[in-house]
Amino acid sequence: MTPSMNFRLRKHADYQRVYKVGRKQFGRQMAYFFALRDAEASGRSETTGPRIGLTVPKALGEAVTRNRIKRRLREAVRAALPLLGAPVDVVLHPRRSVLEAEFALIEREVQTIFRSVQAAAERRVSELAGQASEASKQVGEVRTR
Repeated sequence: MTPSMNFRLRKHADYQRVYKVGRKQFGRQMAYFFALRDAEASGRSETTGPRIGLTVPKALGEAVTRNRIKRRLREAVRAALPLLGAPVDVVLHPRRSVLEAEFALIEREVQTIFRSVQAAAERRVSELAGQASEASKQVGEVRTR
């Protein structure tokens, strides 16, 4: 298995979790969903880093057209993957315009998406850490009384 294969979202349950728990955002060429991986999802995963999934609906064309879109997106994801470090699952959902768009534009879009997802993940992790420290302070205060 190649290293890039470890970063793919594969199971239907993982896609459904991202759709249900995650946030939906919109870019110019695609919509995207992202969700931080919790302990349960991390236990099923082979990787500790980000995982990326692609969904290309049948409405975008025949199988040949959809596969072409997926190949272009996979290559853009492969190039931009170092921008993501958080344990997050991302699902990219392209629009029809991706088919005619220049590859450089698609690459920039994926990079922009990954930067915003990384920033959101870092904010969420810091919020959770702040909540945990507040809870431990409250427990410490109760014990000292």
